[in-house]
Amino acid sequence: MGALRFDPEDLSESLPAPGWYPTRIGSSRWRESAAGNRMLQVVYVIEGAGAVYARLAEYFVLDEQAASAVAVALARRRLASLYRAAGLSPEAGDSISASDLVDGRLEIAIEPELWQGRTRFRVVGHRPLAARASDHEPASVAPPSGSRAS
Repeated sequence: MGALRFDPEDLSESLPAPGWYPTRIGSSRWRESAAGNRMLQVVYVIEGAGAVYARLAEYFVLDEQAASAVAVALARRRLASLYRAAGLSPEAGDSISASDLVDGRLEIAIEPELWQGRTRFRVVGHRPLAARASDHEPASVAPPSGSRAS
């Protein structure tokens, strides 16, 4: 076996442009946060973002016992937006199922943020796949309060 070497992309510090990207939901599962809150983790596989940024996670804290009522309400609205963008039609009383989202196709808006001294991306919007004027049309949504991605 030959020596392993760095690829140019390993050393690049260039970031994808903020904006809308077509994605597929690669995984969706229930997790527990470091603070013990029940949350849904959705991992997007982003087309056209390069290998380093090809996956992005979004978290929805839905534990009404641990999070504030406002934070849970915002997370539920964001989750409903995600369901609709992925072609699902949630109704009042439907159970929230992680498996419903897997392989869903949609567009997400991403923006960079500084977190613990490093730049990372977070999801700031969801919409159904559609024709766009340009591949990286600027996101026209304000970042929801409390949204987190890693």
